[in-house]
Amino acid sequence: MKIMRPLSAVGIVASAALVLAACGTDPAATNSSSSGSAPAATGTADVACGGKSPLSAEGSSAQANAIQIFTQQYTKKCAGQQVNYNPSGSGAGVKQFNANQIDFGGSDSPIKDADAEAAKKRCGSDAWNLPLVVGPIAVAYKLSGVDKLVLTPEVTAKIFNGGITKWNDPAIKAVKGNESLNLPDKPIQVVSRSDESGTTDNFQKYLKAASKGAWTQGDGKAFKGGVGNGAEKSNGVASAVKAADGAITYVEGAYAKDGLNAALIDSGSGGVELTAENVAKSLDAAKFLHEGTNDLALDLNGIYASNTPGAYPLLLTTYEIVCSKYSNPDVAKAVKAFLTVAATDGQQPLSAKGYVPIPQSLQTKVLTAVKAIS
Repeated sequence: MKIMRPLSAVGIVASAALVLAACGTDPAATNSSSSGSAPAATGTADVACGGKSPLSAEGSSAQANAIQIFTQQYTKKCAGQQVNYNPSGSGAGVKQFNANQIDFGGSDSPIKDADAEAAKKRCGSDAWNLPLVVGPIAVAYKLSGVDKLVLTPEVTAKIFNGGITKWNDPAIKAVKGNESLNLPDKPIQVVSRSDESGTTDNFQKYLKAASKGAWTQGDGKAFKGGVGNGAEKSNGVASAVKAADGAITYVEGAYAKDGLNAALIDSGSGGVELTAENVAKSLDAAKFLHEGTNDLALDLNGIYASNTPGAYPLLLTTYEIVCSKYSNPDVAKAVKAFLTVAATDGQQPLSAKGYVPIPQSLQTKVLTAVKAIS
């Protein structure tokens, strides 16, 4: 088994307190609309401004551009209020939240088990997972002469665990839609996240749920495929693949641009392109892990394993991790105001950054939970 090694000098070095209202990366959106079968979150809401400023937050790099939008809208709504967000990765965000170093965390996977217990201890109350950012995960690649590749979950799993190592492997050629491709006799260079990442966790959960047993490595925030090279953060893996013809990675859809292609996914009903509309079709099937509560962690396994025609199943949801009750009322007031803006005014602009606005039904649940924070 080949051991991953970090790629040096690749990725973003995040500042300890990145004020996203003033700066941030800006990957272009995927070529898609924000329409879909589920109505997108719309409208504005009354906001009780005030409380702590700046709020401190840290975590998922996948939502960095979304937080920038949310912060801009928050500042418009609540003059002078700011959020300092450090896109250090989901693992770091959870650790910092549980250590009481930040006011809220960002994670591409909901906290559970030991992390949830630690969060409850930190808060003195239950911590909630509130989904505010939805984005597709692209299986992004760079391969000269091949700009429209179709992959099944089984083939994808075998690429990322070393079962398929060459681009001209018969299993890739046999996927419907690839028959006419001139696939080269070239090694596949797998690039994964070297830092703990909710994107990795979601990608591995997808492979586990959808690959019909081809992925046996499990899931988690650390990549377990055992092949290829690692790079830090979303920009890091995208940059690494751009630099190497024959490379492939998994990354948020907004980063699959400028020299990278996103593979179509065939879950059994034909290849499906990564578009916001196709992601929205998948969201229709979403269920919650804790039905009847304000902890809105989504159960995505049903989406990952589905073969709904025209639905793009590989997506992630980024959660803002918050205390249901804060010890400092000024923190609670500001967190509630920021999240209210994020769930309303902040949603529609997300489509320009490659994200998918949350469906209106989910927006209602999020706003109910935010209102209940004390």
